[in-house]
Amino acid sequence: MCSTTSNNDLVLTDKDHNCSCGTDAHAHAHAAAPTTSNTVREHYLVDGMTCGHCVSSVTEEVSEIDGVESVSVDLNVGGSSRVMVVSAQPIAAELIDAAITEAGYQLAPSR
Repeated sequence: MCSTTSNNDLVLTDKDHNCSCGTDAHAHAHAAAPTTSNTVREHYLVDGMTCGHCVSSVTEEVSEIDGVESVSVDLNVGGSSRVMVVSAQPIAAELIDAAITEAGYQLAPSR
């Protein structure tokens, strides 16, 4: 686990390790988010994430979208995980959905 963070670094902790990926880093991921008056923060719920590898996959795919400054994930094993996307301008939800799908997961149905 790294003690420093940048826009794409993950700081993970293990609470209820429940997967077989072989890593000890799970549960929460927080990326440093730049703060400006024009910063946009959007939250998405994602189903199917169970471990730190899942967090890394989603973070990597969403981070590749033009305009995304940072991504953080609150992993909720057995439920919907919250993904926060920080950008200078709004990012189309369809782009976020496509990136999450590319990572192998899906947005949770609206409740």
